[in-house]
Amino acid sequence: MNQGEENPRTVTLAMTGGSGAQYGLRLLECLLAAKCQVYLLLSSAAEVVINTETTLALPSDLEAQQAFFEKTYRAAPGQLTLFARDDWFSPVASGSSSPASMVICPASGGTLSSIACGASNNLIERAADVALKERRQLIAVPRETPYSAIHLENMLSLTRLGAVILPASPGFYHRPQSIESLIDFIVARILDQLGIRQDMMPRWGEDEQPLS
Repeated sequence: MNQGEENPRTVTLAMTGGSGAQYGLRLLECLLAAKCQVYLLLSSAAEVVINTETTLALPSDLEAQQAFFEKTYRAAPGQLTLFARDDWFSPVASGSSSPASMVICPASGGTLSSIACGASNNLIERAADVALKERRQLIAVPRETPYSAIHLENMLSLTRLGAVILPASPGFYHRPQSIESLIDFIVARILDQLGIRQDMMPRWGEDEQPLS
């Protein structure tokens, strides 16, 4: 589940302006509950989407946001670090210190495009570029629909570079009874990709019922 209290698993979680902020926020909650060290990156559009799609009132100041997320998702002291969009001295900006895994959830079409062409115009794009060049795990969770040829070509390019494209397309074989259950379906698949144990959703063929 993690690498021990003294050397916990570290994951970079980026949230961009695609709809589906609930997926990223639920993933943040699960990563912290799994005792992972989390580096959190928010685009300016992600802040707008969070305030639009959820009941959360996200502060505009970075320091206040840090305290807000720590309190809301019960992060242990030092477990969660929020970086500014232009913090080029953060660990995620360098291959020598960036984590082994990065998740972009949700991933906007514009973000996928910038990463596919190596733009690195902000810290999210740079962190993804580092993950690709260092051959580390990069998972992108797009929610756009329908996909244009541009979206598909960018996703194919990223897949060929080693990224995992995990669209926010929940299944229904677990007979979801709530929106939260649909969100958990995708978050559980992300955790499976990360190799982090989860009991929110049974895998196909398992007899266990999903937790409410």
